[in-house]
Amino acid sequence: MTLADSAWPTTALGLAAALGGGLLIGLERERRKGSGARRAAAGIRSFALAALGGGIAQTLQQPMLVALGAALVAALVAVAYWKSRGRSAVEPAADPGLTTELALFITYLVGVLSVQQPVLGVAAAAVVAGLLAARERLHRFATEILTQAELHDALLLAALALVLLPLVPAAPWPGLGGMAARTLLLTTLLILSLQGAGHVALRLLGARAGLALSGLLSGFVSSTATIASLGAQARADPARLAACQAGAMFSTTATWLQVLMLVGALAPAALPSLLPVAGAGAVVALGTALLQWRSAAPAPAEPRRGALAPSGPLRLREALIVTALLAAVSVGVSWALRQYGGAGLLIGTGLAALADAHSPVATLATLQAAGQVDSHTLVHGTLLAVAANALTRAGTAALAGGGAYARRVALSLLMSTGSAGLASLLWPPG
Repeated sequence: MTLADSAWPTTALGLAAALGGGLLIGLERERRKGSGARRAAAGIRSFALAALGGGIAQTLQQPMLVALGAALVAALVAVAYWKSRGRSAVEPAADPGLTTELALFITYLVGVLSVQQPVLGVAAAAVVAGLLAARERLHRFATEILTQAELHDALLLAALALVLLPLVPAAPWPGLGGMAARTLLLTTLLILSLQGAGHVALRLLGARAGLALSGLLSGFVSSTATIASLGAQARADPARLAACQAGAMFSTTATWLQVLMLVGALAPAALPSLLPVAGAGAVVALGTALLQWRSAAPAPAEPRRGALAPSGPLRLREALIVTALLAAVSVGVSWALRQYGGAGLLIGTGLAALADAHSPVATLATLQAAGQVDSHTLVHGTLLAVAANALTRAGTAALAGGGAYARRVALSLLMSTGSAGLASLLWPPG
């Protein structure tokens, strides 16, 4: 093949990327190759030559030559593995593995890819080298850190996101008040993802963050349930009163943040109108929580690693309950809008928010994205929903934790909701 003058710089770049990728992977393998009779079959030179060979075969633009090169590398891989198995027969404790052999074949493919797309080829080489270098960390994560329940929940989340979500219809369904079934599944995935993120944060930070972190992360699932749980703890152990109050205030912060996340996901065009209102509520709630936390006692002792989540981090039943409530609220609010117009919409939103603030907010965002309500209605409906739910949370705090617990929690709710209302007057939505 004769290369045109204008093509050789591209070809040279591809071959250089192939050689660089092979050297990068080979460098990592060379460090683990060992020495003497037990050394591995391939090192830095073998990997560099395999990548360069793949690059040259692709440069010649002969598909049969590329396939023949792949077959040759595969044959060499088989021979290398057979020899390593022969050594392990003499030393039964040895585990030859397939990592180096598979890496050699992949390196050949990286060389082929580098000539076609140099940037992608180098990126693939970096990923392969990174995976090889992280052997101990990955092994420890899989066998010591990751529990069986966590693995189960991770697979569940992946199946919902990668398998089920693409199959669910995205068109609005009149039976759900104009909401799409995919929106409901996305809501479930959002709740489960927040639960998983909270669990990861707890695993990384431990219990030193204490009740404050628990309150913030649990607030993404249900601020009302979080306030009730922390109130019960405060009643049972008065020494933790201030810490429980701070955790409850952090859950209020999570409520405002989740409102922004829902509107950003369902009606992104309305997010700038809502940002000053929800941002003011979140900032004030966070400020009261931090002030309360400063006066709290030190966090309880760090729990044992195995006691963090023996049943897994994801609570699918709670997520499905919230999603079902969202569907019911969507139907009810849409009916109120059709029957009574804007006044019925706000009344339905306020009543629904007594049980859960996020469901009517998600419904309003869906209606706004469909053009049935404007940004002004969305912002004021959201403010009404959070305010109505704040009444429920204040009552829950009094019932669960008593007057001493409820007073500061209710004051924080009043201040955050009042600041959001003030922001809506200072920066009226368009």
